[in-house]
Amino acid sequence: MDEQSTSNTASTLQWPDYVVIGIMLSISAGIGIYYRFTGGRQRTAEEYFSANRSMSVVPLAIALTVSFMSAITLLGISAESYARGTQIMLLYLGGFIGTPITIYFYLPVFAELKVMSVYEYLEKRFSFRTRLLASTANFLQLMFYTGVVLFAPSLALEATTGLSGDLSVLLVGIICTFYSTIGGIKAVLITDVVQGLLMFVAIACILGVAGNVLDGGLSNVWSISGQGGRTAFFNFSFDPTVRYTWWNMLFGGTFLFLSLYAVNQVQVQRLLTAKSMKASQNALLLSGPISMVLGVLTAFSGLVLYTIYKDCDPITSGTLSNFDEIMPYFAAQELSRFPGLTGLFISGIFSASLSTISAMLNSLAAVALEDYVKPVCKKIGMEFPTEKATLIGKVLGIVNGFICLALAFIAKSMGGLVEAAVGVSGGIGGPILGLFTLGMFVESANETGAIAGTVTALILCLWAVLGYPKPGAVNLPFSVEGCDNATLLMDHVNVTPIESDTTSYFYLYRISYMWYTPMGFTITMVVGYLTSLATNRIFQKDTREHDPSLFIPYLASRIRRRRETAEKTTSSQVFMLDRIIL
Repeated sequence: MDEQSTSNTASTLQWPDYVVIGIMLSISAGIGIYYRFTGGRQRTAEEYFSANRSMSVVPLAIALTVSFMSAITLLGISAESYARGTQIMLLYLGGFIGTPITIYFYLPVFAELKVMSVYEYLEKRFSFRTRLLASTANFLQLMFYTGVVLFAPSLALEATTGLSGDLSVLLVGIICTFYSTIGGIKAVLITDVVQGLLMFVAIACILGVAGNVLDGGLSNVWSISGQGGRTAFFNFSFDPTVRYTWWNMLFGGTFLFLSLYAVNQVQVQRLLTAKSMKASQNALLLSGPISMVLGVLTAFSGLVLYTIYKDCDPITSGTLSNFDEIMPYFAAQELSRFPGLTGLFISGIFSASLSTISAMLNSLAAVALEDYVKPVCKKIGMEFPTEKATLIGKVLGIVNGFICLALAFIAKSMGGLVEAAVGVSGGIGGPILGLFTLGMFVESANETGAIAGTVTALILCLWAVLGYPKPGAVNLPFSVEGCDNATLLMDHVNVTPIESDTTSYFYLYRISYMWYTPMGFTITMVVGYLTSLATNRIFQKDTREHDPSLFIPYLASRIRRRRETAEKTTSSQVFMLDRIIL
């Protein structure tokens, strides 16, 4: 790279960039308006929240992919790869393990019940209190996650324009709230397709321009990254305090996938918009490779950026404040040479956030309507106005949008994007996954066990997530020898990893955030099962017969066979008794 590209020059968007961004935002808003005034015109909550179960496989697969593949993925995964190597790529293996588990165990239960809110299942299986506990925890999870997602594009805007990131938070939040509220889930799903394509375009812009900048193109990226110690995949350490290992990426990735796709309101609601159960399964199967390709390309772009800045790291030299800004920084320095390309990149970053936030807002509105508004109406003896369900859902969507805007400004203090997002999702998603699994897989589980297990897991996991102080992440070595002021920098900065003694930190705070989801799941299952076992024996709890459809297919069929056998036995006994009497 030449000196100009590595210097800390201010960069502003040109008019073609503004045109590109404006077109992208207009398309999103236009799709919302279109679906407001077409089809059934949202006369029913079924159309507004479930698209009348009319979605086809390909659009749904793309929508499933981009629901959680937000700007956190584009900026955060590339930053992790840049600073700590390729181990982060193993995160996507969880999808290949988790997809068949979701298809054959969890999805059939929700598909048969045809619920609007996944937490209706918990009321049918356990009690309304259990439903409310899980719904409230998930509500908080989605709110905080959405806040982190909203904050992410501000990094791109600050790095490429020098303007305050608060502007992008407001812009993305308002646009997203607008089209997801007026257009319903159908608008959300269709805009996801457009925005998903733009995410790939953003990565293509980075890789294409980087290939033009590097001597030899992208062919030497892997070897140079290997020399910098960034191509290691096989750290088989069993130490749970190590940030990335083969084991925590494999197990953590699998359980994280299940918490996001198998029992999460956002994805289950989307899966149930398909025309049939088969279409839902095919969409989920197709979304796996799409997610893998996008994730791997994003991680590879981190290696590309390392290859470019290996001799003058912008973070070590003090040009940037954190690694999440590295991709936008490159865009500001290099993409601006091509009119409109920076705007295309920012559109991709904005799209990544828009697709995720719109999914969250629509799902939050569905949960609020089904789990809070309707039960409150029932409790106070007021009949819920069904004809106004869509209007109430839209009002709830607007309210949720403004709450998420407020939380976005808190996200600045939550650390790196990936750690903040996975930490919050895992700390709450793990216990919720355990709760649903306890209900679907364990016939003897009861309300007391379910609540005890979930509350215990939530307390411990959130303690780990929010506890402070935590030891800082150790980065791979960097260099500033190629910077203009290299001599001065070498005297004042440290370019090698700092191997600090972390034993002085509380052990729970040292555990890798990749273990939060498996930890929450395990605690819920163990405590929930043992408590259920004890209370069933001591207090004769939960002796009622449950609907077999509340359990995974294998267990459901076994329960049905057992009941049929019991009924035949009873009938036989009655017949014999009648003969004896006669």
